[in-house]
Amino acid sequence: MARFLPLDVTHVQHDTRDAVVVTLRPREEDAERFGFIQGQYLTFRREFEGEELRRSYSICAGLDEGSLKVGIKRVDGGAFSTWANEALKPGAVLEAMPPMGNFHAPLDEKAGRNYLGFAGGSGITPVLSILKTVLSREPKSRFTLVYANRQMSSIMFREELEDLKNSYLGRLSVIHVLEAEGQEIDLFTGLVDAEKMKSLFRHWVEPETVDMAFICGPEPMMLTIAGSLKDHGLSDEQIKFELFASGQPGRAKHKAVSKTADSGEACEATVTLDGATRTFRMPKSGESLLDAALASNMDAPYACKAGVCSTCRAKVLEGEVEMLTNHALEDYEVRQGYVLTCQCYPLSDKLVVSYDQ
Repeated sequence: MARFLPLDVTHVQHDTRDAVVVTLRPREEDAERFGFIQGQYLTFRREFEGEELRRSYSICAGLDEGSLKVGIKRVDGGAFSTWANEALKPGAVLEAMPPMGNFHAPLDEKAGRNYLGFAGGSGITPVLSILKTVLSREPKSRFTLVYANRQMSSIMFREELEDLKNSYLGRLSVIHVLEAEGQEIDLFTGLVDAEKMKSLFRHWVEPETVDMAFICGPEPMMLTIAGSLKDHGLSDEQIKFELFASGQPGRAKHKAVSKTADSGEACEATVTLDGATRTFRMPKSGESLLDAALASNMDAPYACKAGVCSTCRAKVLEGEVEMLTNHALEDYEVRQGYVLTCQCYPLSDKLVVSYDQ
């Protein structure tokens, strides 16, 4: 199981007024553990006023850049993102888990695929990593990016995207959609809603030619785009998505109580982590499996606690659970018994779970 390791901050670039790109370097002995797959993220931890905060930020570098970079956009009221934008300097040391995440697809240097990417705001960071890697490692493939922002000044990586268009002439198309700023083509102004998706497919993108689509942004936008892609013939296997931000829409405010479980009963949970197994009792309601493990002094991995990042992923070997929210696991992973422990509540009297599988 991954643990936090030191990363040296070598460069901090202010990309927009509210976003920085942070270049990181692992220690020599940890270099292999920070090898990443395009589209993955890093989970950081830092203490603010005596409280440990964990935040996940996507890697924005391509595989062939030879560097490790993350993009951090300031969130209004966000302690970590505000600190990173205002106070983080080269020479600092950040603690991070090795790269995680399944927001990617296998590469094939002989393939000539047509990729479609949708990004909203800081959702561009993992899509940019995927885009750069695809263009570099699949020389016959093409990529179309639809990038939604409020206004021109808030576009992250704007200059880099222009440079990439010039470097990969005819293989990369970028469509900027601005919510609050008019453009020459009306289609590119406003929100990316169902009607705009229909227009995009009618005038700019031929859906029958798309082999794979990647979506990263706020949940309402992602659901609209995914629905439109399916309406235009793409299968679930052709659509990859990742939700961003720490205050994710769709997070359950109150835990649902199962009608089949007596909330007054307890469950005997057996959890394996890093080869060590511990058994403890926990209530069937009111406390997630992750929180129960942490309360039992297990160093269980987590980041968002909102069912988004998959850092707390584990496998249920015995027993039954209810998973309230899942924005991170693929359907096949759920069928194999994997769960997000931050969203897991036991339904059975006995539960056996492993973080090591």
